[in-house]
Amino acid sequence: MARKATTESGAGAASARGSARAALRVSPKRAEVLLPPLSPYGGGLDPDGDYDGLEFKDLDLTGQEGPGARFIDCSLDGCGLDETALGRARFVDSVLSRVRGVGTDLAGASLRDVEIVDARLGGVQLHGAVLERVLIRGGKIDYLNLRKSRLKDVVFEGCVLSEPDFGGAELIRVEFRDCVLRRADLSGVRMKDVDLRTVAELDIARGLDRLAGAVINSAQLLQLAPAFAAQIGVRVED
Repeated sequence: MARKATTESGAGAASARGSARAALRVSPKRAEVLLPPLSPYGGGLDPDGDYDGLEFKDLDLTGQEGPGARFIDCSLDGCGLDETALGRARFVDSVLSRVRGVGTDLAGASLRDVEIVDARLGGVQLHGAVLERVLIRGGKIDYLNLRKSRLKDVVFEGCVLSEPDFGGAELIRVEFRDCVLRRADLSGVRMKDVDLRTVAELDIARGLDRLAGAVINSAQLLQLAPAFAAQIGVRVED
């Protein structure tokens, strides 16, 4: 009976380990945006404006004020967003392609079922924002501010993130696929089912101790080993 109990206990432990590994491999629910026929839009932005089923094509929206605006079933393609104020804006079932700009303010914004493709942005303010089922594919974003934001079912794919700030953010089912993650700040981050295994360049400036809830590959572990050692006060000398 003791031998049987030991065997069952070992099988139970192995099953638990398998379940834990599986739990770390939960894939995000990817955004799948199917836009209806859109009407061309050539105007500007208004605070709390309602934009439904519109195509913003190659518009210069530099410095415009659209806080609290709602974009539903919209396409923003090739638009300039330098210093554009879109705090607390809502984007639902929308695609942002080739948008460019520095200092775009999206603080407290809500993005749900959104694709951002080939963006060229710098200093984007997304602190306190909520991103759910969002795909960010291609392009380059410098100094992305996602402090205290909430990301759920978000995929970063083939993009370059230079010095992104995730301080105090919550990441649930987030995948960084074939990305460059350079000088990332993970201070105070909470992670669950975050997949970093295919990150092409993984460079963490702060918050290395916040990787609990993420999965990395063995090569990344070796790369980060000196930083892990330093984090717990271990000195490595030959």
